[in-house]
Formats: sequence, C-alpha cells, structure tokens
Amino acid sequence: MPANKYALLRYRIIDDCLTNKGRKFPTKEDLKYACEQALYGSSDERISISTIEKDMWAMKNEGELGYYAPIAYSKLEKGYFYEDPEYTIKEISLSEEDKEAIRFAATTLFQFKDLAIFDQFGSAIQKIMDRLSISPEIQDDAIDRFVQFENTPMAKGTDLLPILLQAIKETRELRFRYISFLDESESERVLHPYLLKEYRNRWYVIGKDADAGKVKTFGLDRISDLSIRENYFTVDKSFDPETLFKYSFGITAGGKPEKIVLKFASQEGRYVKAQPLHPTQKIINESADGLTVELKVIPSYELKATIRSFGTGVKVIEPVDISLD
Repeated sequence: MPANKYALLRYRIIDDCLTNKGRKFPTKEDLKYACEQALYGSSDERISISTIEKDMWAMKNEGELGYYAPIAYSKLEKGYFYEDPEYTIKEISLSEEDKEAIRFAATTLFQFKDLAIFDQFGSAIQKIMDRLSISPEIQDDAIDRFVQFENTPMAKGTDLLPILLQAIKETRELRFRYISFLDESESERVLHPYLLKEYRNRWYVIGKDADAGKVKTFGLDRISDLSIRENYFTVDKSFDPETLFKYSFGITAGGKPEKIVLKFASQEGRYVKAQPLHPTQKIINESADGLTVELKVIPSYELKATIRSFGTGVKVIEPVDISLD
C-alpha cells in the first residue's frame, strides 16, 4: 500500500481518537499507539512521534485534503482535542452547487440500473447519497421535472457483459458462437478479448480472433454459447484503442482512412454544423446554398447508413465512386 494511503488511514484513526467521547484529550503517544494497533496489531515503534505531528499538521493545514481540522492542544488536560466538539473529517462539506451536480450524476447513472454489469451502482450511489446527507432517494423529483432522459430499449447481449469483463481482466480466452451481420452465417470463434465498447445503445467486444490472428469486433447481440476457457493470452502490445478508433465511424475498426467530402442542403447543413458527424470534420465551404464538409474516416456500413439518413439533403462529392448500397 503506498505511503499516502497509510497517511489517509492514520488521519482516520487520529480523527476517531479525537472524537472518542469516552477517552478525551489523547496525547501524541496515545495517537501513535492507536495507529500502530490499528495498522499493525502491535506497538513495535513502527510509527514515530514526528509522523503523528506531521499528520496533525496536514489535517489542519493541507489544502488538498480539505479538512482544515480544528485540532488544538489543552495545557490543562495535556492532550489534543477538536475546538469544535461536533467536528469530524468523516463529514464532507459541499456547496449547494456540488450537491446538485452529484444529484444529477447519480440520476444519470441510475438510467443504467437494469444492466447486469451495473447492478452494484444502485446501492453504491445510494450509499454516496446517504453519506452526503443529500437525499434518501436517488430519483430526485426536482430533476425529473426539469430534465428528461432518453428511454432506450434494453439491447440483447447485455447479460454477457460480466463474463466478458471477467475474461478481459484475467486475460483468458473466450469461446462462443457468432452469427455474421453480413450473411447471417454462424461459426464458432475463439477470442482474446481486449475491450468492451458501447455504440448507440449496443455493446461490442473487441479482441484478437485466435484463428484469423487479427483484431475484430463482435456485437454482443449476435453471440451465443459464451464460455471462458482455461487458456490465458498476452495482449498484443500494438493494440491501442485510441489509435484503432481514431478514424472509425461507428464501431468498425481497422482499415485505411479516406477523405470523404459531403455537401449538405442548408437545413441539413445547420444540423451537421451544430452536431459534427466525426471529430475529423472540417468545414470546406458554407453559403446560403448549404454546407460542404470534409471527413477523414474509414468507409463503413455505419458511415453509409448515416449518409443515407439525410436523403436528398446530402450529396457525396468525394470519392465519386462511393457506393451507398
């Protein structure tokens, strides 16, 4: 455990001593003994008095901790105490803005409560809310009145997420049956799973196909008979998610990016300007007639489907031979 973790534990132990109503005004020696007993189960001179002095100074003055603990020394009682008898570092001071931000974040996370992999979030968020004395309810009526979240149907395959995540963490091979999106053919696959990725409310697993020897993407909704094998694998050092998906449009990864130039009618152009299709999007020309943009992406089914969704409101300028079928 890193030294700073030990320090944080000592702060908690010191706080427990200073808030102990049954044994008030502990001395430095008392605090030292309490820390040694709690951390090591004995008092074999593992913690020095100077360490306790530094800990109390940090609790009082270290801005990053945010404690500013009102620790004082009583000459009469010859021990330490909190000038504010109700003080404890266990209480977290938050502004109303901070609390509102936490309510909003908690409500956002709550939208995923039905996913098996996020089952623990409900209780975890509830504990945070209770700990901060904000509200006993995750669903905040005020937020519900002012903010409406999208309700999306549960995607098939989300029940596989815990198994996939376990295999990724343990670097274990996966075996499953997969139905191809292109021709609906079914085959058995052995995969070295590297990454889980969500795109438009659907989940995918990315990894190296053991037979093909290259990285592929598999939709969870097309996987069946999934099992973790005993075999372990080593992650390919060349695998870099940031690079892999830098020029991808949608979930398709791999391949050579191309320059795509699209001209949108005025109404569609305003939408694309406000909501860029891709991080590489650059405006080439903007006029009353519309908007022309350039993308540097890997041609994919998702790209073509997005272009088709604009109907007659878009024209492909480059490449001239691109097929939207």
